[in-house]
Amino acid sequence: MSSSLNKAGTAVEAGEGVWPVRRRRILDWLVNETRGERFIDNILVAMCEKLLASGVPVARATLHFRMNHPQWIGARILWKEGLAEAKINTFAYGIENTPEFLKSPVNAIHQGAEEVRKQLEDTADDEDSFYQELRDDGLTEYIAWPVEHTFGKRHVATFSTSRPGGFTNEHVDFLRDLLPALTLVSEIRLKNIMARTLLQTYVGPHASEQILSGVTTRGSGATVGAAIMICDLRDFTEISDLWPRDDVIHLLNDYFDAMSDPIERYGGEILKFMGDGLLAIFPLSKDTACHDLLQAIREGQALMAQLNQQYAGNGREPLRYGVGVHVGDVMYGNIGSRRRLDFTVIGPAVNVASRLETLTKEVKRPVLLSRAFVEMADCAKDMDSLGTFPLRGLGEPVDVFAFPER
Repeated sequence: MSSSLNKAGTAVEAGEGVWPVRRRRILDWLVNETRGERFIDNILVAMCEKLLASGVPVARATLHFRMNHPQWIGARILWKEGLAEAKINTFAYGIENTPEFLKSPVNAIHQGAEEVRKQLEDTADDEDSFYQELRDDGLTEYIAWPVEHTFGKRHVATFSTSRPGGFTNEHVDFLRDLLPALTLVSEIRLKNIMARTLLQTYVGPHASEQILSGVTTRGSGATVGAAIMICDLRDFTEISDLWPRDDVIHLLNDYFDAMSDPIERYGGEILKFMGDGLLAIFPLSKDTACHDLLQAIREGQALMAQLNQQYAGNGREPLRYGVGVHVGDVMYGNIGSRRRLDFTVIGPAVNVASRLETLTKEVKRPVLLSRAFVEMADCAKDMDSLGTFPLRGLGEPVDVFAFPER
């Protein structure tokens, strides 16, 4: 097929108009040339820049995604003309019940609308604050469309313009024809994000990166040096027998929040929750690992004290817990059956930490540390020496230290 040049010097296939050729180029780019880009926000920015270069006067664009995340129900990716990077906002559970969301065009799409189109130059009988915000930004028209992913999962794409009179029919057709390719490209990236998020949620950030990089066979892993912390809640069996189920779950979540948030804040990795206990490590590849673990425990104790004050105000008994701390080499990797694996740590050092945690019941001190740990942390002078104790299953007795009693 022969080609000619339009007034702008762009090659146009014989028999084709300018708009179909420009649209096809962006479609080809979306499908064939975005393979090397991991993040959908970068693709949105590049697509909007190509739209502007093609004569489609997009001044604002957003993608709204529902997420499988323990904290966020969804996220919005926002691009505005002149921005080199998109802005990403996350939204907590509960926003879907607010009056602002319920009357929003995004909710209308989620409820089944195939298009929401609003001429913003017409202000008659319109008091919607969302549309007024768009007007204040100088926009003249807004369009929202569904982005349909697999199994009917519906997300939303929106485009706005500041062109007087809004979009032309050619502009709208151009944008609408991009949706199937944008759907395909966004679903792939969103599934990648969801896989990473779910792994981080259930096995932690470092283990998730190991799994995503291919450490997925039984027995695969490495030996690493780590400071090890095992924490367990006291009297949980009695509590679970006497308390209503929902109260027990709420109690566990409060307890895990108090102990876990400082661990993660100081760079520790929680490998698993075991009923009412947790196992965490602070890799010694970081010079401050032992100090970080101590800080995490101290802040966890402070948060538990606050939680117990609240419980006392409600007439409940304070929560008690035990923490065992040791340091040493651990096998860090996949253990389990052929079809069901657990990414965790095992080894004698983990056993010592576990036995120290059990010993807290006997010596009535909530945190016990081994000599190996306090020497590596150089904190023996700040601790109480409790003496030497034989630990079940271990050949040699262990010198045991505790936080000073206040």
